[in-house]
Amino acid sequence: MTFLDSLGYGAQVLGALVILIGALILWLVSRALIRRSVKRVQSGYSVFKKPHFKWAQPALRPFDSARRVQRAETIGGLLSSVAALTIAIIAGLMAIDTLGFNIGPILASVGIVGIAIGFGAREVIRDAFLGFFITIEDQYGIGDTIEVGDTVGVVQSLGLRITRMVDEHGAIWYVRNGDITKVGNRSQGDYVAPPAEPAPAQPLAQEQP
Repeated sequence: MTFLDSLGYGAQVLGALVILIGALILWLVSRALIRRSVKRVQSGYSVFKKPHFKWAQPALRPFDSARRVQRAETIGGLLSSVAALTIAIIAGLMAIDTLGFNIGPILASVGIVGIAIGFGAREVIRDAFLGFFITIEDQYGIGDTIEVGDTVGVVQSLGLRITRMVDEHGAIWYVRNGDITKVGNRSQGDYVAPPAEPAPAQPLAQEQP
């Protein structure tokens, strides 16, 4: 009889603890790797200027440090959240299964709850999904002058859900990323302001007899 067999149910508990500890170590390692990658992008290391990192080059402009930092933090935060959630769910289910519980009903319940949450928060999910692609594709960033609908302003911050911009009158606009179907970036191209329309001529006053 082996040592684990002699423990009986304690062996299952020990196995579940080993799974949870392994998941914790994996999360710490993944978080450290993500933080290291974020710092390298923020610092503009030359390794990211190689051809196979061409996708990251728009974020590595030397004159746009604030923009690069925010992009890196946004993407790094999202990757950390996804990694933590994925590891926690998988490790939790494996630990429950090791303890001898049937995880079938749990999976069914989680699926139903996930559908309900997804349906109720679909607008938030849509905003975050589109905000992620705006960040990845570098459609615009901090300091860019953009047009969203009939609003023109300078981008102050870009998050996964909200873009904040200030117009020429100083008003702060908060635009949900999910509401942006078309955006014009005046800072990325060779934008030329249209000529000002001449003021209408004033009619000459008629002399009184």
